[in-house]
Amino acid sequence: MFASLTGLGLASAAGLNAYVPLLVIGLLARYTEIIPLTPAWAWLEHPATLVCLGVLLVVEFVADKVPALDSVNDVVQTVIRPTSGGITFGAGASAVQLSEITEISGEASGMATTAGGIAWGAVIVGVVIALLFHLAKALARPVVNTLTLGLGAPVVSFLEDVASFLTALMAVLLPVLIVVVFPLMVVLGVWAARKGRRAREQRRAERAARRNGTGTGAHSPPGRADQDRQ
Repeated sequence: MFASLTGLGLASAAGLNAYVPLLVIGLLARYTEIIPLTPAWAWLEHPATLVCLGVLLVVEFVADKVPALDSVNDVVQTVIRPTSGGITFGAGASAVQLSEITEISGEASGMATTAGGIAWGAVIVGVVIALLFHLAKALARPVVNTLTLGLGAPVVSFLEDVASFLTALMAVLLPVLIVVVFPLMVVLGVWAARKGRRAREQRRAERAARRNGTGTGAHSPPGRADQDRQ
């Protein structure tokens, strides 16, 4: 049970910020005994990996707080965040028993661990979870920028970073709390995605109305001229 909860929390955090949960796993694995990584994932705690992740986190931290640039960053992160979700789910779940996950899949050694020691089923689940949270975030951000004239982007981005960090930390230290946190994140994600969709539909309707209004206006002068002649 704890394996799936840990992976679930880490993948959800990766959907908000790709590098925070990776750093949480790497730092805890390197400097503590809390999350011992299997050989397949030991590269996450290598100093070179941690430095690269730190640099990328700084870049992401800045880019995600600038209106317009944040949307470009979300496009780029469409690949990176799900990848991070797969890695964190696989690495986090490997630190504890995978029996609960494999029972769900119905396979004896199920989310099948290959000769390389990677449970690919767990990785795939992590990719899907992170992708869903990423899409909700990417859909909601333009709405926030529009409603706040861009002023809300840094605030919302910072709150997302904090949520990613706390969720990742909780997934490792107190995975049972993910039972409560994950449903709340899902509800917020669905709400954000719906708001984003409605906002786009409203903008399309407004553009269509403006085009129709312009077209009507183009014909109105001849109509008035005909009335004057009559």
